[in-house]
Amino acid sequence: MTWFEALILGLVQGLTEFLPVSSSGHLEIGKVLLDVEVKESLTFTVLVHFATVLSTITVFYKEIKKLFVGLSQFKWNEETKYVSKILVSMIPVLFVGVMFRDEVESLFSGNLLLVGSALLLTALLLISTQLVKPGKKKIPFLDALLMGIAQAIATVPGISRSGATIATGLLLKNGRSDVAKFSFLMVLIPIIGAALLDILSMSSSPSESGIATGSLIIGFLAAYLSGYLACTWMINLVKKGKLYWFAIYCALVGIVSIIFA
Repeated sequence: MTWFEALILGLVQGLTEFLPVSSSGHLEIGKVLLDVEVKESLTFTVLVHFATVLSTITVFYKEIKKLFVGLSQFKWNEETKYVSKILVSMIPVLFVGVMFRDEVESLFSGNLLLVGSALLLTALLLISTQLVKPGKKKIPFLDALLMGIAQAIATVPGISRSGATIATGLLLKNGRSDVAKFSFLMVLIPIIGAALLDILSMSSSPSESGIATGSLIIGFLAAYLSGYLACTWMINLVKKGKLYWFAIYCALVGIVSIIFA
């Protein structure tokens, strides 16, 4: 992998991890356009995923610190409730990951018809947020679970994780700021868990990576910086209710994908 390829892959990872355009869907489209099987080095994959986790922690550092302080008191306070809601939101994606892992992996086969259809669904979800009046309630446990179900459904390539979870939270009349923050915090543990599984796989086949250190550093920095910018940008867009631009983009890409399927 050259430094330029590492730069591009890092930028794509950082941006699509947070913007509601489906990183998995774009990867599948890339497979078809480039006529290759896109399999990055496991070392590189773990590194850029860690970079996006780090960018999220940077954006929400004060909130995460407050949660840890609240948890350390060992009381049923607001921080403990919030973390409990995050844990509840993880149940659906954990269930899908354990029970249907092979079925999910089989979806990543360069099927443009599936990706295009899923992108259209993402577009509908995003545009639907413009049709309801914004709510102000704090996210209750049931809504956290429903957002978790949306996250699990987003394992289908073409359905955006952030788009699905944010749209679900907004349609349930939760506050825009709360939905944006919860959507990005609820994915931290699943990403870290997936990275740990990759590290375990990497330890069983340590000879897989042959990427130069410089390329790894460039990919990491690109993913971190682009992830930080994308996360900050998305928070502001959700607060302002301007998700329709991404709905238009997903619809256009989805239609083109179906046509070329």
